[in-house]
Parts: sequence; structure tokens; C-alpha cells
Amino acid sequence: MDSPVTPSLDAASRTDPARRRFLKGLAAGLGSASLGGGVLAELAGPLLGPGSAPELPPDFEPEKGKVRRPYRGPCAILVRFGGGVRRRETIQDPQKTYSPYLLHELTPRGTLFTRMEIVTREGVVTSHGEGTLNILTGKYDRYEDVSHKLFGERFEAKVPTVFEYLRREYDVPEHQTLIINGEDRIGEEFYTFSNHHLFGVQYRSNVLSLYRFKTYLLRRQIREAKGPEEGLEEKRRKLHEMENQDPRVAQCGSQSPPMEAFWERWRDHYGETGLVNPRGDELLTELAVRALRELRPRLVMVNYNDCDYVHWGNLYHYTRGISIMDRGLQRLVEAVESDEEYRGRTVFAIVPDCGRDDNRCMAVPCQHHFGSKSSHEIFALFFGPGVPRGRNIDRTVQQIDAAPTVGRLMGFNTPWAESKTPLPEASA
Repeated sequence: MDSPVTPSLDAASRTDPARRRFLKGLAAGLGSASLGGGVLAELAGPLLGPGSAPELPPDFEPEKGKVRRPYRGPCAILVRFGGGVRRRETIQDPQKTYSPYLLHELTPRGTLFTRMEIVTREGVVTSHGEGTLNILTGKYDRYEDVSHKLFGERFEAKVPTVFEYLRREYDVPEHQTLIINGEDRIGEEFYTFSNHHLFGVQYRSNVLSLYRFKTYLLRRQIREAKGPEEGLEEKRRKLHEMENQDPRVAQCGSQSPPMEAFWERWRDHYGETGLVNPRGDELLTELAVRALRELRPRLVMVNYNDCDYVHWGNLYHYTRGISIMDRGLQRLVEAVESDEEYRGRTVFAIVPDCGRDDNRCMAVPCQHHFGSKSSHEIFALFFGPGVPRGRNIDRTVQQIDAAPTVGRLMGFNTPWAESKTPLPEASA
């Protein structure tokens, strides 16, 4: 099946039936907290200043009869330059970088923070899930697997994610806020919303991943089964197991019609075997590029992770993972620049989930679990409308500063974030 005619960003929002049903049952305007759209100079409401604490009443709830404003600000693509990367192989040496597109082509277009760090604090771990939630929430926290499995990484955020802030502030449907997730990181399928009592599942984002594609296929096969086909009960059992990984969303059932249509087109193109479509981080890039064209998202997070294959013991897996992400970045930028509605109105934020250790005596090089200095040392690059070009900032900043900075660029506050101040150098 050919790809559909690309809808406009506004039309894609208006035609989502799930959105219409949601608005009928819940009006979520925030009154004076709303910030009109537009790039920084056009934002209508004041943002929280340095050191401000949220002064919100304890009964802060959506007001009945008020509808969230249309979102007219810049779109944003958060790239988790992930699997854990060090500065040494990425931004430190122009002659030895494995990410030449990032360093030579993109950094001149934005503001590079060369000394971003993950705080050294009891309970703060330098790893993938924790780093992802640091970026999404703007808060360092001690995370424990919700099922108490040893080495489990099913974490739940206690404060809102940037997706929830955006959707509570503006009229953005669920399918236009996306996490693009890898097939080996099932726990990260459920970082779409927090347990905060004023936010949560009604403001969640959606996920594109092979895990979600598999649930789509199982629903389709069960729906089209004729009679007691062999293996049907096993498919039902498997679907129930996959859809109930997170009890918080078990009642939500299947994905929205736009998401189902996306997977139908994916199936038509790549089939059902999983042997034709790309894998690893190249899969994430393909999903993201197709999502830009077909779902027209306003906020996306791409969770790259191939660098982590270094745990197999070969340094080449790490450096090759960086190169794959770098090529993925180029595809994402080219997809944005070739689209009239995204070009000139899309902000990129590129932040690693964690750094990596620098212990040459280890059997497996470049670990990140031992909390060494270099595992806390990362970087961040912001570029797009509202971001100054060609700036290298050499002061120490924190990974959790990414969330309020994205909020500032898109036009929403992040009052429950630990970091209260957007990075001032990342805005004009």
C-alpha cells in the first residue's frame, strides 16, 4: 500500500477521532497557565523564573467547560544519543569523532553544552532507563523496578514528563506525542506518563516500537480468525500478557485509529515476519521518519541504544553504534528539512542517557554501571528556531536541565521538575 497523502499538522490534529472523544469527556484548559503558541518571542505567558517554586492550589485540576488551546509553537525532536556515550568519541576530538555529522554539521547550527553532567548523588544511577527519565521529567530520582525484579528496569516517574506538560497545556492528540523505542528495551515502553495525580495516563504519549507492532499483529490475527484455529488461544494469552505489562494502561485497550492505520501501512510495506524491516537503531530512524510523514507529531523522543552492545565485549560495537546514530540524525534532519511544515519550525535536543566508564583494565570496555567520573560526563546540543547558532557553552550544566529547556522552547512550564531554570544559552 502506498503511503497516504501527508496531512498537515493542524489537519492531523483535528481529524483524530480519539481526540474528539477525549475532549467530549474532559475539557483540560489551564486558564492563565496557558502560554499561546509560537517561538520564544511569541510566547504569551510568563515562564517560571530561576528558583521559582510552583504555587499551584492543591486542587489544581482541569476546569470544566474550558478547552485546551491549539498548539502553534515549534515541534520538537528529542534524541536520546543513547546506549551511553562518552564525550571522547563524539564531541571532544574533531579528528577522531565517530559522529562527524553531529560535530561538524549540526553543532554550528545550534548551542552545544560541552560539560553537561549527571549529578553524583546517592540513589542516582548512570544507566539508560534512569537517564531517559531524567531527560523526560527534569528530575533526578531513585528508581526501583515496580515488580522488584533483580536488574529489572520497569520504572515509573513520580513527576510529569514533558509529554504530559505539553498535552495538558495544549490541544495535542496522543498520537502526536511519541516515544520511538528499541526492541531490546521493553521496560522503556512504559515511560509515556507519570504517576503524578494531576497528570498521568490521560496525558500520556504513544509508542512506536516492534513491541507495539507485535501487539497490533496479534489483535489483527485474533480478529480475523475463523473458528477455533490452531494457536488462537495462545495468541490471546500472549496478547493479554503483552498488554498487561503495565496495569496502569491495561484498561485502555488497543491503540488509537491513527496508530492502527500506521501499523497497517507498516505491515503492507514490510510484512509480518520481522525479517525485512530494519533492526536496532536503524529501525528507530525508519519509524521516526515514517511517523513524521504519516502521524505529524509535535513532540517525539527517539531512544537510540545500539552503543550498549559493547556489553558483548567488543569496543567496535560501541563505536559502530555511535556511527549508526549519527547517520540516523542525518536522516531525521533531512526528513524535517524536506517537509514544508516542519522546516524552520522544529527544535532538536540531542542528549545522551549516560556516559561510560574509562577503565581499560575491564574485560568489557566502556561500562557505565560503576559510577566513575566519565560515566557522569555527557553533553547536549540544541538547535532550531529560537536557539542561537554556533555557541559552545563550557560551563557545567545538568542532564535534568533538558526538560525545562524543551518546555521553554515549546511554550510550557515544567513546575514539578527539580531543575527550575531552562538553559538560558539555548534560547535567543
